[in-house]
Amino acid sequence: MVIPHPEAGPVAPRNILFIGGTGVISTAAAERAVGLGHRLTILNRGRSTRPVPEGVETLQADVRDQESVREVLGRREFDAVADFITYTPDQAQASMELFRGRTGQYVFISSASAYQKPPARLPILESTPLKNPFWKYSRDKIACEELLFRAYRDDDFPLTVVRPSHTYDRTKIAMVGGWTDIHRMRAGLPVMVHGDGTSLWTLTHSRDFAKAFVGLLGLPQAVGESYTITSDEYLPWNQVYRLFARAAGVAEPELVHVASETIAAQNPEIGANLLGDRSHSVIFDNSKIKALVPDYAATIPFADGAREIVQWHDSHPELQVVDQGYMELTDKLTAWARGSM
Repeated sequence: MVIPHPEAGPVAPRNILFIGGTGVISTAAAERAVGLGHRLTILNRGRSTRPVPEGVETLQADVRDQESVREVLGRREFDAVADFITYTPDQAQASMELFRGRTGQYVFISSASAYQKPPARLPILESTPLKNPFWKYSRDKIACEELLFRAYRDDDFPLTVVRPSHTYDRTKIAMVGGWTDIHRMRAGLPVMVHGDGTSLWTLTHSRDFAKAFVGLLGLPQAVGESYTITSDEYLPWNQVYRLFARAAGVAEPELVHVASETIAAQNPEIGANLLGDRSHSVIFDNSKIKALVPDYAATIPFADGAREIVQWHDSHPELQVVDQGYMELTDKLTAWARGSM
């Protein structure tokens, strides 16, 4: 039985398609959409272990196989199509070809990491330049946006761009080492924090994100626009780590600070994310999305989010995976950092 959302009364039901629909962001958005009474269809390969809300229509096809998608969708049209799994320009081009003429709004989920790094000013606005020389993921998202906005300008493709930043649910540990950092805290081992731990970061619970995201679906005034959707809370990384420690029952974790550039030199994969995103202070101005969705407010503080995350992992031992490679990297770099003091 689907439990209607308290706001379901005044909301006009819309016919919505999610491409993907079972990730951290899209799962919460699906629950929100169904709770508000929208008619939601999810199209994916059917391989996710996350359940979809009752009342959602599911279609199985690989969006990279255009013919199979066309066969599954037939002649159907939608008020809004939200694409959660396009990452590169060639994928964006294919999505345009699939959904042109089939929807009144195509919502591309980009990333706030696409904004200028390092930022020249704070807070970050939708008008902040898109430029990230550090992280290919972000550059690909920027290239997708450029392609899609060109199609909007030249051919009236009904584009809306959404830029989330570090959106989490109970399954996602925000620390770089994931569960390995929780393990180290509980074992009394030093935990590596990038930089000096004072750069500011914004973490947004997926249920909060969903309020704003679902609110803009099907709104014609959102076409041709981009929107940042984040919490208004921002915390220094030291506090993020301490909140996880408190949730894990550790009163005083030993936090050892290591320059992001040093971590990147030892592990380029982690380094790309640090230098391209996490090492820079980010504060976002959400005025634009709030003007479109006036009741939007992020109400879940990260102190509560951290407790939810740790409780979830404590109740699922199979998720408590300790990464030996990250253990060795942390041992090496924390020993080096303490020795250099």
